[in-house]
Amino acid sequence: MTKSVLICAALAATASLSFAQKFTSPPAETSVTIAGKTIAIKYSAPSVHGRQIFGDGGKISHDPHYPVWRAGANSATALHTEADLDIQGLRVPAGDYTLFANVADPDHWELIVSKDTKEWGLAYKDNMDLGRVKMEMSKPPALIETYKMTLSSGDGNSGKLQLEWENHIAVVSIAAK
Repeated sequence: MTKSVLICAALAATASLSFAQKFTSPPAETSVTIAGKTIAIKYSAPSVHGRQIFGDGGKISHDPHYPVWRAGANSATALHTEADLDIQGLRVPAGDYTLFANVADPDHWELIVSKDTKEWGLAYKDNMDLGRVKMEMSKPPALIETYKMTLSSGDGNSGKLQLEWENHIAVVSIAAK
C-alpha cells in the first residue's frame, strides 16, 4: 500500500512539473556592438501555446496595464546601452532603461522607452517614459511560437531592434551617436 502511494505521488509530481515547464518563459538576451559600444537587452521569452496573444480577448489584453505590454514576460525587459542612441528619432542617452510596447492596435505598435528601472514589469508608469516611437510592422510567413527580440547592426553606426511573436514582427531603427 505504501509503495502504491509513493508511486502515485511521484507520478503526480512529475506530471505537475511537466505541466509547469510547458508554460515557462525562459530568460533570453540579445546584444550588438555598434561603433564600438555594446547595446544589450535582457527579457523573458513567452510562448503562444495555442493561445491568442494580441487583440481583443488575447492573453495580453488581460494584463493590468493593457494596452501597454512589458515586451516580454516575468521581470521587466531591460535595455543597457553604452552608447547614446537615436531610436527612430528618440534620443536615448547611454544608460539603463526598461522597454515596453503599446499594442492597442496589434498591427501598429509603439516602442516605449522608460526611465524606470526599479520595477518588475507590471507596474508601468507613463510619467517615467523617456519617449515612444512607432514601429514598422510586418507579418511572418508562419506563426512565431516563442517571442524573440533581436538587435542587429547595419551600415556604419546603424542597426535595428526587432520584436517578433505570434503573427507580428515589429522593427525600429537605431543609431549609435
